[in-house]
Amino acid sequence: MCAAWPAALRAARSAVWLEGGARDAVHALKYRGLARIADDLADVTAAIALPARDTAYLVPIPLGRQRLRERGYNQSERLARALARRWHRPVVDLLVRVRETATQTALTPDARLANVAGAFAVAEGSIGGLTPGRRPGVSRPWPSLILVDDVFTTGATLAEAARALERAGVRNVLAVTFGRAILPDFT
Repeated sequence: MCAAWPAALRAARSAVWLEGGARDAVHALKYRGLARIADDLADVTAAIALPARDTAYLVPIPLGRQRLRERGYNQSERLARALARRWHRPVVDLLVRVRETATQTALTPDARLANVAGAFAVAEGSIGGLTPGRRPGVSRPWPSLILVDDVFTTGATLAEAARALERAGVRNVLAVTFGRAILPDFT
């Protein structure tokens, strides 16, 4: 999937392989309403070394409205806020999901890309004194941004979120997730 990544997405790092207890913890967070598990996932994820060259904001991957209503919280936001306390970095809800998407669980890699295509946009407002958009006449670049999600499977969601940030002028995006899925053979 790396070939489909936007240039702004410099790297994606995951704390653990998603198997056994790690998979159970993610499922408890996402499907059993155990939001407090985000703190445990953040304890493990915080061990990921981040480049310290400039201030970075944590940007959680947004849920669609329907899934947010069903779940009652955004697991990526919970993880981002728990990481923020450990990394001493601010969280900003910079992205919005502009359309509902199907669950990615049973989709092939190509279907995942199609499912999330165009699903994200940069929210109206500002970050660090910078206004999203083309910003004519603004010479100060965007700060580095770190996308936060619970699981990296094919990278389709992270790539599409980074693409939305790139369209707004962001040039340096990293991604961190708690788990990295071991891909099944889709052939």
